[in-house]
Amino acid sequence: MRPFKYTRVDSLKSAIKELNGNAQSRILAGGTNLLDLMKEDVERPEELIDITHLPYSSIRSLSQGAAKPGVLLDALGKNAGTANHPLIRSQYPMLSQAILAGASAQIRNMATNGGNLLQRTRCPYFYDVAMPCNKRTPGSGCGAMEGFNRMHAVFGWSDKCIAVHPSDMAVALAALDAKVLVQNRSGQQRRLTFDEFFRLPGDAPEKDNNLQHGDLITGIELPASNFADHSYYAKVRDRSSYAFALISVAAGFQLNGKQIRDVRIAMGGVAHKPWRALTAEKMLKGKEANEANFKAAAKAEMAAAKPHEYNKFKIELGERAIALALTKALNYGS
Repeated sequence: MRPFKYTRVDSLKSAIKELNGNAQSRILAGGTNLLDLMKEDVERPEELIDITHLPYSSIRSLSQGAAKPGVLLDALGKNAGTANHPLIRSQYPMLSQAILAGASAQIRNMATNGGNLLQRTRCPYFYDVAMPCNKRTPGSGCGAMEGFNRMHAVFGWSDKCIAVHPSDMAVALAALDAKVLVQNRSGQQRRLTFDEFFRLPGDAPEKDNNLQHGDLITGIELPASNFADHSYYAKVRDRSSYAFALISVAAGFQLNGKQIRDVRIAMGGVAHKPWRALTAEKMLKGKEANEANFKAAAKAEMAAAKPHEYNKFKIELGERAIALALTKALNYGS
């Protein structure tokens, strides 16, 4: 690991000031991904700004007038505490399931909610500094494009990058229409949808999201959910723990009798960002909630996939995973 400056701050204002004072600085919160990347020589920050003492670690209801309340997750709340919080377990069970499907208990005890969104791809060509990678070194090429691309994207990729986003938590948050609260250097707060926050690789795969250097995530806002009774997070992976998703699906719907009034589906392991299955959602609205309709919607969603040499299996796997998540949501609920 290369030498770096360490700075501990005691206020949000100080954190943003320090961050903007050095373009090569990085925020240190849980550190569960950043320190790994520094040890592998992928990340080379000149300064780490420790924000772990800032008062942004609570989970609380958000009053929305007469409507059902939403929930605010502070950015420094730990993943384990979030997954097991009574509000999350009761109102957003798919989020709890998704968090608990990720990493290990030890990592979930350290990792923060904000950091979870900012974790970088686990593409092996990104971690191997001897290999070309446009995400790590822009313009160097993509080793995965013609390499062993079994884990890689089938949606939204470009000829510059086919890496996927690794987070389980972000997939459930995308399905729940969460918003990311961001504070900038001028003290202004932005509220970004997940579609505005994350980005596809395009010609700039080195950018995972649309934050600017100096922006700081302060929280994640969850709108009131109508999916608690019928939701499920399905994760397909090579082993039962401490493995990233080949494909994951966060699915939830609201019923009106036997018909689907509203439905949300997001996928992980298939794109550079959590992927909303909008085709499947559109097909299912107003339809009866049954296995035949689930399979038809899943097939339609995966029809647009563009696989590579070693991940063609993800098309059938994606169909099965979507249908499985929806069936589990119908039969077992939370």
